[in-house]
Amino acid sequence: MNRSFGAVVIGDEILSGKRQDKHFAKIAELLGARGLRLSWVEYLGDDRARLAATFKRTMAAGDVVFSCGGIGNTPDDHTRQAVAMALGVDLTLHPEGYEELKARFAGEEISEQRRQLVTFPSGVRIIPNPFNRIPGFMVRDHYFVPGFPQMAHPMIEWALDTFHRDAFRAVDGVVDKAFLLSGPNAYESALLDLMERIVADYPSLRLFSLPSLVGKERRHLELGVEGTPELVDRAMAEIRVEVERRGVDWAWRP
Repeated sequence: MNRSFGAVVIGDEILSGKRQDKHFAKIAELLGARGLRLSWVEYLGDDRARLAATFKRTMAAGDVVFSCGGIGNTPDDHTRQAVAMALGVDLTLHPEGYEELKARFAGEEISEQRRQLVTFPSGVRIIPNPFNRIPGFMVRDHYFVPGFPQMAHPMIEWALDTFHRDAFRAVDGVVDKAFLLSGPNAYESALLDLMERIVADYPSLRLFSLPSLVGKERRHLELGVEGTPELVDRAMAEIRVEVERRGVDWAWRP
């Protein structure tokens, strides 16, 4: 079964523009290197009720989800509590997480504030953190990691390689090709019937259509497909015949 992969990026600082998101592009890169694609991404503020509603919805959908941020112990961190609400469980001190915490702070007091770092929704498993040993947690194909990229990204990569290898696809077997279409008939609505036919005839390919504008004027339309080389070549040949019949100027995309 094909799985959809999604991402949730959490933090008021992201939505306010104080910090730039560094997770979306990296998660897309990690998935792409394994022949997978990110289907969606949501940006959410530090709102516990909204987070809980989101996780309840995404867990019901059956997606694989990577959630970055909000698992700390400060008042603006709500992810742990929101996940517990979504699952309908309590927060409890995670025994394996606590062992990681003791290793991280060897010889130091494990205060109640530090215990909160591994107080997770009941029944979850931990995600090892190679950066500082303070773990994240996972449940129902949802992986909750810190907001710091240097921690989050290796943890996400570990989750992919540990639990989702069966979904990996050969990257070398996928190509994409496209035409740059121009002229008075090179706009999406005029070619919609052609696009719909290609999608119907080649369901395993991914069709993409990307208009390019200069000011208010159309520059060109990039129209192409992605998939196995043989099918891509066949689909592109059909597209070329049809756009030529319609008098649309075309050139291969560099």
